[in-house]
Amino acid sequence: MSGLKNLKKRRRVQVISIAGACVAFVLVLLWFMPSDSFQFFRSPSEVADAPPMPNERFRLGGLVETGTLVRGQGQEISFAVTDGGASIPVVYAGILPDLFSEGEGVVAQGNMINGRFEAVEILAKHDETYMPTEVLDALKAQGIYVDPNGARITN
Repeated sequence: MSGLKNLKKRRRVQVISIAGACVAFVLVLLWFMPSDSFQFFRSPSEVADAPPMPNERFRLGGLVETGTLVRGQGQEISFAVTDGGASIPVVYAGILPDLFSEGEGVVAQGNMINGRFEAVEILAKHDETYMPTEVLDALKAQGIYVDPNGARITN
């Protein structure tokens, strides 16, 4: 029976070693990933201050600027995203979320090409009052956030 105990102990050590190696591998991968891989979105002011590299895919978040929504042929649409400090023109071809409208929060994923943001995805909101915390914080910092009850909130 002594041989069976040694086999179980050896198996346990092997499983723990393999699990430890997997955890170490994931940590090394995370260490060498670019730091901008962890950024949820950039505000229009951040994009205006530090333009992204060509062909860099990122997320742009803010409010759909009132008066900029233009529907083109088919599913093509253009609008501007603002945070109160800057405004970035956006073009998108696709189906928009049901709750997409002017003055509402939006997060779009895509690339900056020739001075405009070409979105490949417009992220849906959960309901008419939902806004990502990062967008909310950026709008509060700019002093232009209006809560759903109509009260203007500033820092």
